[in-house]
Amino acid sequence: MQPPDHPPATDRAVALRVAGALPPWLALTIAGFGGVASASQSAVNAELGARMGSAAIGAVVNNVGGSLLVALGLLLIPSMRAGLRTLRTARLPWWTYLGGIGGAFFVTAATYTVPVLGVAVLTIAQVAGNSLGGLAVDRVGLAPAGRIAITGPRLVGALLGVGAVVVAQLGRPVGQLAVGLVALAVAGGLAVAIQSALNGRVSAASTTAMGTVANFVVSTPLVLIAAGLLGAYGAAAGGGWPGQWYLYLGGLFGVCIVVALLVGVRSVGVLRTGLGVVAGQLVGALLIDVVVPGGPGASVGLLIGAALIIVAVLVSGRGARPPVRPTHPNPHP
Repeated sequence: MQPPDHPPATDRAVALRVAGALPPWLALTIAGFGGVASASQSAVNAELGARMGSAAIGAVVNNVGGSLLVALGLLLIPSMRAGLRTLRTARLPWWTYLGGIGGAFFVTAATYTVPVLGVAVLTIAQVAGNSLGGLAVDRVGLAPAGRIAITGPRLVGALLGVGAVVVAQLGRPVGQLAVGLVALAVAGGLAVAIQSALNGRVSAASTTAMGTVANFVVSTPLVLIAAGLLGAYGAAAGGGWPGQWYLYLGGLFGVCIVVALLVGVRSVGVLRTGLGVVAGQLVGALLIDVVVPGGPGASVGLLIGAALIIVAVLVSGRGARPPVRPTHPNPHP
């Protein structure tokens, strides 16, 4: 979904608010924490789904929990309600509110692909799709950071990011390499890149909280429908819900991830935000492997992958120029 070279006047609110973006180092640090939350989210959702006998149950608990937190925030935090009023006057195009479709698509794609491909192949394919999508989305200026050209360092950074994930997954179980499902996983990564950009436009036109609200309002109904089609509710009705409280924190982690993405894309674009999140994911996975009792410990591949992804983040920002941001209704591209 490519914006026109001459954005309408109703998009000016997005462009003008980008001036409040964070310094790149701070935005990337927050993205890294979002990656740690993502690794934690994957761990608890997978464990919950395994215990309940349906992987889709983890996605349902994740999105319902996140939606409840967002709703609670709207009830208790005046600034969130003020942001909602601001968003109503921003008059954004309707398609900017559809970012949650990308998140719902990825969750559903993961449910189908993990049992066949395994987590390692899914992660590599997702990061490849996200890096490719990040380059494209930044190039056309879909995110609030504006148009960011595909330069040599950015391309090298994207390739290093994929390579880092490949190295980090060495030695982990690999399932059946079905070409169609690999393509579906890559498409899931592309969907996440578009999700980040569109939610970021909503956030830039109002507040970060509103991008989070838009994400869960759109994604949760779709996840619930997908879970029904996958037979998750039959497994849930059978009972046997585990008593460990931490298995139900997926929604909290999901909110943290969305907020981190929104902050990042507003400041450094989709590609570097995605690489920052992957860096946090690898560091988070390393911590989980080391800290959790009975875990595999720190593998050499994961250590090298974590180092490579940090290099990818640094390289992708070399020679970066301020992105092109429209400042009036009919800017020259």
